[in-house]
Amino acid sequence: MFSAGAIAVGCVQEPVNFFNNERWFIPPTKPFRRNDRSRARSRVIDRPRPGSIRLIDEEGNQVGVVEIAEALAMGDERGLDLVEIAPQADPPTCKLMDYGKYKYQQKKKTSKQKKVVQRRKEIKLRPKTDEHDFQVKLDRARKFLDKGHKVLVTMVFRGREAIHLDLGRELLGKFAVKLEDISKVEQAPAREGRNRMNMVLTLK
Repeated sequence: MFSAGAIAVGCVQEPVNFFNNERWFIPPTKPFRRNDRSRARSRVIDRPRPGSIRLIDEEGNQVGVVEIAEALAMGDERGLDLVEIAPQADPPTCKLMDYGKYKYQQKKKTSKQKKVVQRRKEIKLRPKTDEHDFQVKLDRARKFLDKGHKVLVTMVFRGREAIHLDLGRELLGKFAVKLEDISKVEQAPAREGRNRMNMVLTLK
């Protein structure tokens, strides 16, 4: 048995120096920069510096190429921030905006998108559905679409109604036309089984 921390060379034990720089190589580490991450996230120009930018005002109008100092002065006059929106452009493109309000709106929008869970809601029709019921079902479908859900419109045939598929298809087409301002047909009317015809609408 050899003692810990030693290497056998023939019958001679040679101590190993674990702190010998020739035996151990420690790769150089990247210097820690506390503000690297914050600078990467920051898009606001808050100090004058040499150079020019392509400026867009708070209304979305093109101001043109101006010096950074001039753009900052315009922002100060209007109580707005100067924000880079296309730093890779030549020259970089910036916009005047209330950056705090913009971040809040983006966060709120992202949160709302996460909360919306898309579901498929079903609306049932009959070939003999009267005008009042037809309108009620239209209104219900519109509410579903407004909430981001898909709408499965099912035409149900009973008894001898099944021989008049053209009437059911025509009514489904009328239903889709009435909602074409907010929706599009994802699945055209298609027969499902003996007594059903389905159509799927989704938000534009």
